[in-house]
Amino acid sequence: MFRKMSLALAATLIMAGAAWADPIEGSWKTQSGETATIGGGGSFSITLKTGKYAGKTIGSLKATGDNKYAGNVTDPANDKTYSGKATLTGTTLKMSGCVLGGLICKSQTWHKL
Repeated sequence: MFRKMSLALAATLIMAGAAWADPIEGSWKTQSGETATIGGGGSFSITLKTGKYAGKTIGSLKATGDNKYAGNVTDPANDKTYSGKATLTGTTLKMSGCVLGGLICKSQTWHKL
């Protein structure tokens, strides 16, 4: 009886942990068609999983409010790092950032897989 209860409790805790995961965590289709993974907890790292730069960590984000994030993302093609923000709406992640004090800005929209 105790063993069955322990297994049930363990399964419940595992399922609850998945439910408590931040909605930004997971796999994303980038605007250019690659797949990126976002994960990590308090500070979320962004790693490319497919494409020419697969395996490269290209940034990190921190939560700043409900479905809002801020941090840095590096363009792997030219190694420019943009500081900016991201907003999650449903399964869409809209990111915008600037370099050189706002002289050069870029934005992208990613979709959750």
